[in-house]
Amino acid sequence: MGMRTLGFFVMSITLAAQGSLHVVVLEGEGAINNVRSPHAKETVVRVEDANNQGVAGAVVTFLLPAEGAGGFFGDSGSSLTLTADDRGEAVARGLHPNRIAGPFQIRVSASRGGLTAAASITQTNVDPGAHASSRKIALIAILGGAAAGGAALAFRGGKAKSASATPSATIVIPGTPVFGGPQ
Repeated sequence: MGMRTLGFFVMSITLAAQGSLHVVVLEGEGAINNVRSPHAKETVVRVEDANNQGVAGAVVTFLLPAEGAGGFFGDSGSSLTLTADDRGEAVARGLHPNRIAGPFQIRVSASRGGLTAAASITQTNVDPGAHASSRKIALIAILGGAAAGGAALAFRGGKAKSASATPSATIVIPGTPVFGGPQ
């Protein structure tokens, strides 16, 4: 009788283990999308069972926010429904960022055989032209590098000038940099 109870117990655990799904985000989490680009980062998920095996044929839906930062999936609008491949993976191709900068979440739901699972993927739309052009960013980077190089030369010069190795603030003033020898 003890053997039957043990067999029943093991069988119950096995059935319970097969009775769940979860969604694993493989690509797309934390992606930064340029609103001036026609394409956003593709999102890839894998639907797995309780044994971490891919669930082929799972139905996967990606849902974008109805307003605010987000995007659209080509002709299908704010949602895209796919069938997971033989590895349990689904790739949300054709995501186009909208023109609104800010963070947003892609809601993912998966179902197979009456079981369901859900996940959220956070991405951010940015507009690099809204505050500074790429030329200004490059100029600031060059000026910052030149300032660091000038500080290194001042420290190597051997003159008894007082200079702080850790400045309390860095101020970048637009203009033409002037370089000269020690005075």
